[in-house]
Amino acid sequence: MPTIRRSPSSALNRRGVIVAAGALGIGALLTACGGGKEKRSGGDTKAWSFKDDRGKTASTEQRPKNIVAFVSTAAALHDYGIECTGVFGPSKPIDGKPNPQAGDLDLTKLTSLGNEWGQFNIEKYAALEPDLLISNMFPAPALWFVPEESREKIASLAPSVGINGARVSLEQPLQRYTELAASLGADLETERVRAAKARFQKAERTLRKAAAASRGLKVLAMTGDADQMYVAVPDSYCDLHYFKDLGIEFVEGKKSDEWGFWEFLSWENANKYHADLIMIDNRTTALPPKELAKKPTWAKLPAVKAGQTVAWSMEERYSYAGYAPVLEGLATAVEKAKRLKR
Repeated sequence: MPTIRRSPSSALNRRGVIVAAGALGIGALLTACGGGKEKRSGGDTKAWSFKDDRGKTASTEQRPKNIVAFVSTAAALHDYGIECTGVFGPSKPIDGKPNPQAGDLDLTKLTSLGNEWGQFNIEKYAALEPDLLISNMFPAPALWFVPEESREKIASLAPSVGINGARVSLEQPLQRYTELAASLGADLETERVRAAKARFQKAERTLRKAAAASRGLKVLAMTGDADQMYVAVPDSYCDLHYFKDLGIEFVEGKKSDEWGFWEFLSWENANKYHADLIMIDNRTTALPPKELAKKPTWAKLPAVKAGQTVAWSMEERYSYAGYAPVLEGLATAVEKAKRLKR
């Protein structure tokens, strides 16, 4: 497992074999699928376009129906009533429980193009006859979990949209996904959508109040692998950036490389920073708490000894429905946490 972490999860995700179709095989499949698209009829015949966070405008002759997206992107669109036909990225259950990145998706109804970094099955993608590909960016212009080695082949199949989730406040991708969903036909006035935003706004007020009452409480966001502990640089992550705006006081990791998402620490130096509350990456690619507990230096950290940890949904879906419980959980953790001795 690589130890250099170049983006939000590269050290933990860049595993497995890069899956790319051969030129001959994909060419034949593209020809076949192209013919199928020409015969497609029905649906919304109105032309569609959307300018993404790369400054590129994706356009189709009619509103996209066959949408393929990164798993948390598909989950965000689902919250607005927009359904995808295929997903890519981590979606497998964790210890028998739904993957947090999948939100409320029914994965049995979706085609998975691959779960790990570098796994993007182009043949399956072409067979879906995609109208549109959507993913996040950490940062732009690369589409998250779309392999660079296959980028051109994938781009030849359908237009794409990228939404930025790095070095901005969470409010930006939340708004952008709302706009994208509306362009794809979502009704933003349904009771479900309005209730989700109201819950988010209430949770925001609760977290702001909790942060104000806990002045001096130091919060550290981290992830880990077998060799290193990674301390987040808060301003590089839209959620941490937003939590700072609400008053949370974060331990500020120092940028370890040109990407600037993490400070890399050996496990021997896991105690470099004092923290009263630790946010632990909850993705399948990160060491879970039971594995972290096997690291002697981790077990000795004051926050860990005091049980003052909370899950960090660092790749939560960008919807109000997705982030409302995240804010609620963090607010509860902050309210319960006490300032600890160094």
